[in-house]
Amino acid sequence: MSSGLEQQLIDLLTVFLIAGGVGALLAKIGRVPYTIALLLAGFAASIAGLEIDITLTHDIILLVVLPPLLFEGAATTDIDEFRSNFSVMLTLATVGLAASIVVVGVVSTRLLGYSLLLGLLFGTIILPTDPVSVLALFKQVGAPERLSVLVEGESLLNDGVAVVIFSALLALVEAGDSAADLATLEGIAELAGGIIFSAGGGAIVGLAAGYLIYRLMANLDEHMTEIILTVVLAYGAFLVAEHYLHVSGVIATVAAGLLIGNRGREYAMSPQTKTAVFNTWETAAYVVNTFIFLLLGVKTPIRQIIAEAELLLPAVVLVLVARAVAVYPLTEIANRFSDANVPRNYQHVLVWGGLHGSIPIALVLGLPEAVGPRQQLRVLVFGIAAFSLVIQGLSMKRFLRAVGVETSGKEEELYNLLLARAKAVDEALDESERLHERNLIRTDVYERFQREYGREKEELNTVIRDLLEAEPALLKQELLQSERRVLHAEESAITDAELSGQLSTELAEDLIAEVHQKQARLDRGETTVTSDIEREGYREFWRERATAFGLDVGEDVLDETAMEELTDESGSNTSPLDDETEGAGTD
Repeated sequence: MSSGLEQQLIDLLTVFLIAGGVGALLAKIGRVPYTIALLLAGFAASIAGLEIDITLTHDIILLVVLPPLLFEGAATTDIDEFRSNFSVMLTLATVGLAASIVVVGVVSTRLLGYSLLLGLLFGTIILPTDPVSVLALFKQVGAPERLSVLVEGESLLNDGVAVVIFSALLALVEAGDSAADLATLEGIAELAGGIIFSAGGGAIVGLAAGYLIYRLMANLDEHMTEIILTVVLAYGAFLVAEHYLHVSGVIATVAAGLLIGNRGREYAMSPQTKTAVFNTWETAAYVVNTFIFLLLGVKTPIRQIIAEAELLLPAVVLVLVARAVAVYPLTEIANRFSDANVPRNYQHVLVWGGLHGSIPIALVLGLPEAVGPRQQLRVLVFGIAAFSLVIQGLSMKRFLRAVGVETSGKEEELYNLLLARAKAVDEALDESERLHERNLIRTDVYERFQREYGREKEELNTVIRDLLEAEPALLKQELLQSERRVLHAEESAITDAELSGQLSTELAEDLIAEVHQKQARLDRGETTVTSDIEREGYREFWRERATAFGLDVGEDVLDETAMEELTDESGSNTSPLDDETEGAGTD
């Protein structure tokens, strides 16, 4: 047994030795995303006959590899962007995924000779997306934050939905049922109910577990303990949801990561803890990606893929077409009913950037022997994953340019650098203030900190102001980003007022509709911060109501419609304030 363990350790060291060589090479070249380079290195090791006796199984990927990747991805996602794009991402991850599965399933009956049910199972296996390589490239070229959130957010959601559909379809295949059993109203309702129960249950488990850890972290200031708590949360939420409550572990981990990465970061972590926790998770994700992508390359059956090339190439095209069939019409429909407009060039990126990696591999490795063409499915899934990661991944930088997605230039990089440093200086000033208040540093040391960092803060503010004056586009970008955050805060405050009973549902809906109107203008690149009513194109709802009561709102414009509505409600065009004044005069 010890010799077997020693061999496993040697193989693991071999994996990381190759990874170190790839990393050193990329540090010199720097043109290929790290994960894709690892995949290519794995291909080379496989062709060279290098034996790495680490078995890649369904359980290793789902239970060991997936939770840290999901948690880290969710924890570093901007919750404001995630919330504002949630309807689009959810539509693509549910209706879009289902439509793509149907396309793959139907065409597979002719292309691969599968039964419709087996074709649907194949679609469910291959269509979940893996954005790791694309996001690394997005970061490298400075792609817009919103595009990154769309790609990652949809992937986080559709992974969970795909696992649920896979389990349902696999049960039908093992039972010897046909697609006709699924196509009934009862079958569709049962599948939809299962998805809703699993996804909703997973979200509840993740949020409950995340809140528990959040409360513990809020009462601690020990970064090593808090790191351990987040590890327990990432794996614990997944295991409790998936294996004990039989709901979606993927969704549970994503929900927990979103809560800790946003609310936890803001309210439950000191500056030192933030740095320690997020550096740890960044390192963990890096190590896990190193392991999985290199092993994917080593374990890809290259000779079998070449032998199945006649089937593989049409299958690659089929998956791309199925993805396009879902993305284009659904985003256009979502654009009509949502304020989060997704431009056409972003839609192109969602199609071409829908890479397929660890989840499809995990699902196909989990197929039992009862599934007849299991070996062929493995070859097809490994082949399509290799194509998407290498060909689509390597071409993404040129693709972004070709479809007109703006990436950050040198000015924006400098601006982001200055903002990051300014934020760090503010944190340093706040921390020195806290330490001084708790008598943990002497007054002369505190004053020195305040003097040094205060001087740097003034210098940074001056440089940022000069840069914004020289680059008006950056000023507009800052204004739009700040407005988006402010509007989310507005909507949250209105919702809180409604829930507390301070505001009626009708008035809350009117105020929220106004916020959504402003958000729609931001999506078009138009600022709403202006005192020019004609340019805004509307008057704020509160001004309408206050003007109708005869109050001065700082404008000379009286909205006749609001006055007429108030008159209809009260039966008089005298405001309540006028009534009180008249009553006072009579007395």
